Amino acid sequence: MCEHGQTRNPKNLQNPVKSQFSRRSFFRGIAAVSGTVLWASAGAPVAGAQTTAGTGGGGFHVGRGMADMTGEPWGAGMFGYAVDDQKTVGIQRRQYARAFIFVDATRDNSRLVHVTCDVGLMFQSIHLEVLRRLKAKYGDMYNQSNVILTATHTHVAPGGTSQHLMVDITHGGFRPKTFEASVAGIVTAVERAHADIQPSDVTVAESTLVDAGVNRSKTSWDRNPEVDKKALPGGVDTRSVTLHVSRGGTPVGLINWYSMHATSFGAEYKHIAGDNKGYAAWATEEAHGVVHRHPEKAPFVAAFANMCPGDITPNMGLTPNSGPGADERESAQILGERMMKSTNGVGKDWSAGGIDGRLRWVNCPQLVASPRFTPDKKEHKLGPAILGAAFAGSSQEDGGGVPILGFNEGERGGNPWVRDLSNFIAPQEVKDIHGPKECLLPMGYIDGMIQQVHPFTIHRLGAFVLVSLGFEPTVTSGLRIKRTVAAALEVPENTVVVQGYTNAYGHYIATPEEYEAQNYEGGATIFGQYQLPAFQDVFDGMARAMKEGKPVEVGQPAGDLTGLIPNVPGSDNWMDAPPLGKKFGDVLEAPREVKAGSNARVVFVGANPNNDMRHGEGYVTIEDSSGKVVADDSSENTLITFANSFGQTRTTIDWGTRDVPPGTYTVRLRGDWKAFLGKLSPFEGTAKLRVN
Repeated sequence: MCEHGQTRNPKNLQNPVKSQFSRRSFFRGIAAVSGTVLWASAGAPVAGAQTTAGTGGGGFHVGRGMADMTGEPWGAGMFGYAVDDQKTVGIQRRQYARAFIFVDATRDNSRLVHVTCDVGLMFQSIHLEVLRRLKAKYGDMYNQSNVILTATHTHVAPGGTSQHLMVDITHGGFRPKTFEASVAGIVTAVERAHADIQPSDVTVAESTLVDAGVNRSKTSWDRNPEVDKKALPGGVDTRSVTLHVSRGGTPVGLINWYSMHATSFGAEYKHIAGDNKGYAAWATEEAHGVVHRHPEKAPFVAAFANMCPGDITPNMGLTPNSGPGADERESAQILGERMMKSTNGVGKDWSAGGIDGRLRWVNCPQLVASPRFTPDKKEHKLGPAILGAAFAGSSQEDGGGVPILGFNEGERGGNPWVRDLSNFIAPQEVKDIHGPKECLLPMGYIDGMIQQVHPFTIHRLGAFVLVSLGFEPTVTSGLRIKRTVAAALEVPENTVVVQGYTNAYGHYIATPEEYEAQNYEGGATIFGQYQLPAFQDVFDGMARAMKEGKPVEVGQPAGDLTGLIPNVPGSDNWMDAPPLGKKFGDVLEAPREVKAGSNARVVFVGANPNNDMRHGEGYVTIEDSSGKVVADDSSENTLITFANSFGQTRTTIDWGTRDVPPGTYTVRLRGDWKAFLGKLSPFEGTAKLRVN
């Protein structure tokens, strides 16, 4: 177990990436390519309402906004691995919501909101609450049909925000403070994007990105037909798609889509971080002059969203923490930089055609897969959600799960007692629906345990098509959905992007062939073996309706579970207390001087950081002798660790001083302590040290 900053000097606080690529070179590359992007735009077909590219008179008006959405940095169970003792102990980098609003220049009421969030998963609970707050401010302008919230899928972010018990139970229950941080951060990002709406040029670029992930369930993928495998050599989708936004020839933002799990950090890591996609976004923005302490002033917004990475791991050695770097933090950096470089492609103007969209709420257990999309050309029913033994085994290439319980994936042997029990008690109808799955957890038969009514959306931005759903599709599942939508719309496949982790969460989508192997992805495909073909049928109908200009029956969610899931016991601390003879902000440990390149560690008398997550300004700044801030909560060379015991908190600041000029520096901690009756009072502590 490695808790950075607690038992040993933390690694890689010194920007350790060994590649020749740097944020400076990236910035120069973007500046060089921007002319190419706009040149390509100028030569493309343009709608009648557009003017020459680069003048800000294109087919879209665009707004961008960023906001801090950091959840509880102490004691919150983390998303992804379902490991009980993986609870937050501090911050490696803050979480951000990055919002873009696209408005049809000819129809102001035709718009799309896209928000990429540094969280593990996105849930209906968050989506519905965001919609409530947007409606209170903007009326019907922003609604369930045009607001999509997507997660990067980092596994090192605080959880407890689902309000479906199957998810929240792995975090001990619901965490109101983290939920509020997520919702408020997203709403603020949208508000800032709304205020920023201006005429903009939008181009789309596609490039090939290799050496950024491998298929973690190759034995499953190998079962797919050759027509699929030919499109995905080696079981990896190397397609990187970037939507660029510029104004007057100046780049002001981008959204990138690439299929890769954000699991560079393993289940032992307990500091909040954005993983590889979070690093890519942060470093891109830093290269464009963004000060993350002030997201409200961001001159550039970079969102790195996911596509369909259900079976794609960044751990290339197929064991946890086996990425391309010397350790997990360096691996996240290297992979982030590879994603950054993939955004430097030539863009095309696809804005002609305006903005359109379709939404359906679908009761998944009631679906029937059409013979048009099933491998055996037969009709197959879906059923209530059941998680298999392979789900409990977890993705063993990325870690997680509870090995002592004896659950395994596919070729590792599954779990005999679950298989025997399933064969004995499961009715024939369940066996027909779930096939070879060793049925372990019949969550769909218990109300409120797991989400079963899901939103499916298709949006068109000119010629660019975005398909969104709240699942984790494997790359081949994503390929089939993409082909289905492209065929129904009669558009080229490369104009379609399929995006998971959006507006809800319903676990995985494996192809029927992959499902047979019952690796983790198949065990977590909850509605049955033919879930993917049934979903293809849904998207096919929606796409045909869009092509014909017809509406679809929207439906509605199954219900709002707000307040029904119990809060985590003790999630709100009673009070804070300093050690005897000390006060909040006092320095407990600090060097007077450090050698440049070494780690500087300062320990303060702190308070529970969950009292106030201090969005925007953060907990820590490091200032030079002139008062200029040279590092903060989100800097690559800082790490904040909180150790709380019986109301007393030690706050440790680790600062890597590589490339830091000699001089005197001030390490400053800000926080809020809680009195017995709940009153919060601010405090501040400082320590001066010299870097030689």
